[in-house]
Amino acid sequence: MEAVPAAEALDGHKDRFDLGVFVGDLALDEEVTSDDESLEGLQQELDDCKNDQEVANILANGVKLREYTKGVENNIRQIELDSIQDYIKESENLVSLHDQIIDCDNILSQMETVLTGFQTEIGSISSEIKVLQEKSMDMGLKLKNRKAAESKLSKFVEDIIVPPRMIGIIVDGEVNDEYMKTLETLSKKIKFIDADPMVKSSKALKDVQPEVERLRQKAVSKIFEFVIQKFYALRKPKTNIQILQQSVLLKYKYTIIFLKEHAKEIYAEVRVAYIDTMNKVLSAHFRAYIQALEKLQMDIATSTDLLGVETRSTGFLFSIGKESLKTRSSVFALGERINILKDLFSQTAKCNYSSVNSVCAFWYQEIDQPALIPHIAEAKSQKYPYEVLFRSLQKLLIDTATSEYLFTDDFFGEESIFHDIFAGPIQVVDEHFNAVLLNCYDAIGIMLMIRIIHQHQLIMFRRRIPCLDSYLDKVNMSLWPRFKMVFDLHLNSLRNANIKTLWEDDVHPHYVTRRYAEFTASLVHLNVEHGDGQLDLNLERLRMAIEDLLVKLAKMFSKPKLQTIFLINNYDLIIAILKEAGTEGGKAQLYFEEVLKSNIAIYVEELLQEHFSDLIRFVKTRPADETATSSEKVGIPEVEPLVKDFASRYKAAIELMHKDVITSFSNFLCGMEILRAALAQLLLYYTRLTECAKRINGGSALNKDLVSISSILFEIKKYSRTF
Repeated sequence: MEAVPAAEALDGHKDRFDLGVFVGDLALDEEVTSDDESLEGLQQELDDCKNDQEVANILANGVKLREYTKGVENNIRQIELDSIQDYIKESENLVSLHDQIIDCDNILSQMETVLTGFQTEIGSISSEIKVLQEKSMDMGLKLKNRKAAESKLSKFVEDIIVPPRMIGIIVDGEVNDEYMKTLETLSKKIKFIDADPMVKSSKALKDVQPEVERLRQKAVSKIFEFVIQKFYALRKPKTNIQILQQSVLLKYKYTIIFLKEHAKEIYAEVRVAYIDTMNKVLSAHFRAYIQALEKLQMDIATSTDLLGVETRSTGFLFSIGKESLKTRSSVFALGERINILKDLFSQTAKCNYSSVNSVCAFWYQEIDQPALIPHIAEAKSQKYPYEVLFRSLQKLLIDTATSEYLFTDDFFGEESIFHDIFAGPIQVVDEHFNAVLLNCYDAIGIMLMIRIIHQHQLIMFRRRIPCLDSYLDKVNMSLWPRFKMVFDLHLNSLRNANIKTLWEDDVHPHYVTRRYAEFTASLVHLNVEHGDGQLDLNLERLRMAIEDLLVKLAKMFSKPKLQTIFLINNYDLIIAILKEAGTEGGKAQLYFEEVLKSNIAIYVEELLQEHFSDLIRFVKTRPADETATSSEKVGIPEVEPLVKDFASRYKAAIELMHKDVITSFSNFLCGMEILRAALAQLLLYYTRLTECAKRINGGSALNKDLVSISSILFEIKKYSRTF
């Protein structure tokens, strides 16, 4: 519907609305004056308008403010009238918009009614859903309870019922993997019947319990026969016990668990049967192994093989064959015997040694190598020092003990059973070891056994197997007193040695000295990584004894010079052997080096006294001229004979000294050092003589007989090169 414009309704002849009809004419040019108008603040307003650009332009053009204001107001009025005309033109659209708004309001009212109906229906549906939810929860709870009841009931039925197949396997089946699984099921049923109090009150138990008990008895009987039969298989000759244990017995480990849980009396019988079987089997094996090893034993030392015992009394001169030579060389020297303690030792690497050393090389194996196989060694006619056999026996013992300890712990679940089993084998080994140790006089061999036991203790520690700790400690405690006893025998042999029988009219190193040096070097070498203070103290006592013995032997020589030569040769040999051992010799080497230096100094003086006694006496008894009194000053008559005598025979004397040193000292290097020291001391004495001669009044007359220092140095260098 179209709206009729209001202007046409009022005046159809006019195209434009006349606003003057309503508002009349405005007289804007009338001056409005008022006597009440205040001019207060006018000056402030003028100051504020001073900077206004528009006001400035008006004032510049000479226009009156009132006229300008009136023009502005007329413009505003005209704009207002134009706006009203625009509104009147859009009146139809406004009416249409009003009608549309009314229609929309009606539509929204209808929609409100529909939505209110929907809300009411949804409220009723929500109530129904809540009711259904409550019913669903109730049904779910009932279902859960029924499932729980069904589960317990089914488990009860499954645990208490005895299937016919189970009865057939337990009664008539062979002991195999299926039998083990069935045995586990039977064990669960027995535990279920015994453990659950609700089962004991059930009526079903009265029917099932007798059957379960009969099955238990049948299973126990069959298991007992089966296990005892397997234990008896261990007694058969040439049976590999470890393989049978690992591949057969451990496969049926659950039989022992079943007996331990459901037949303790039968388990005790099985336990005793296994202990008895393994005790006898292992004891017999070790007894046979020891008997075989005894055939391979090489005797190294006897009660007469001591440091201070003369060679003739030991029967060494009458021994025959290389075997005696080889064993005698091992009494005091460590030699190749040390290789038994090495972690990396190859027998084939020793094939280029001499015949004796090549044989000795095959004595030794590395510490963790398998034990010797006696019949192979016997077929090759090989003999071994006892420490090699000891290592093999102890190696076999710790390996067997490790295997048995792990097996019994896994099979029986008990560690205590091991000690019952190994009481017999350890007793067999102890009897043999104590018998051998009682007659053992090989101190180096005993010390090697002490170190072997220490290495085996470390091996067992790395394996985390504690079962032989007490045994290894006991063996170690047995070896130390024996070592001390044998060591004291050596010590006393030096202290109580018969000087007359040991003495030989020879200044070269004594065989007792070589024994001592090799013996000390061996023990020092074996003590390097262990630092045993008690052993160091014993070696110090031994050093004092050998030094005292050497001094006594030296005094048997009639001449002091020979005594000194004897001591130098022996001290030098001791130092050389200690150095060759590669152990830095310890305190003994340092001590003998100091003693050697002092004896070399004594020998040098004795050697020079033998050839230049007058010269030395003159130099030592005459002070320098600067400090001498008039009565002590020497003259040409006293010095001239000494100068001429030295010039006439010094070359011959040096040659005699050279020959004397060569024949007196076994070690050429030591002899050369001694000769150099003697010649240097001679040069020093002669230099003091020449200085004394030059200070004498008229001493220039002696210049023709004085030998130049360069000439003496030439002789010294000549013999130093040729020696």
